[in-house]
Amino acid sequence: MFLPDFVFRPITAGDLSMMHAWLARPHVAAWWGAPPSLAEIERDYGATLAGAVPHWCYLAYRNERPIGFIQAYAPVGFHHEGWWLDEHDPGVRGVDQFLIDADQLGRGLGTEMVRAFVAKLFTDKAVTRVQTDPAPENGRAIRCYEKAGFRAAGEVDTPDGRALLMYADRPAGDGSVGPTTERQAAA
Repeated sequence: MFLPDFVFRPITAGDLSMMHAWLARPHVAAWWGAPPSLAEIERDYGATLAGAVPHWCYLAYRNERPIGFIQAYAPVGFHHEGWWLDEHDPGVRGVDQFLIDADQLGRGLGTEMVRAFVAKLFTDKAVTRVQTDPAPENGRAIRCYEKAGFRAAGEVDTPDGRALLMYADRPAGDGSVGPTTERQAAA
């Protein structure tokens, strides 16, 4: 299968007004929540832009055009906020994403974007596993992640409500250390 070329550009302060507009789009707000104000976006992403938290945000480009937003984070870095208290592996990365345009939904573009981004994350030998947590009723996202190689581990409670915890493990045979045997058995 041909994977389209994606470029993942870190967001900048100049992108935040676009993010504000995108988060207000109905297909995004349906799963990301009520659109925040521009001031809230500037506050929330300020620490990320300053490199103060283990959180990395990107605009996904295809054919020199932004098509999506995708972020990665180290779950162990968010224990103080009540997230992922059972995760202790500093090599795990979480991901969240959305496509910018609703007319691109259901065409496989999100799956290809996620696949390309997970492959990018695994170029870092310290990354052991990638997780995501769509709402259990978000069938479109769940199918996207499944097609991108994630498997469901079960529902969990998060500060945002119930979520389906899903994992993508480092591909076998790439020469790096993967998740522990205990984690593989528990998942």
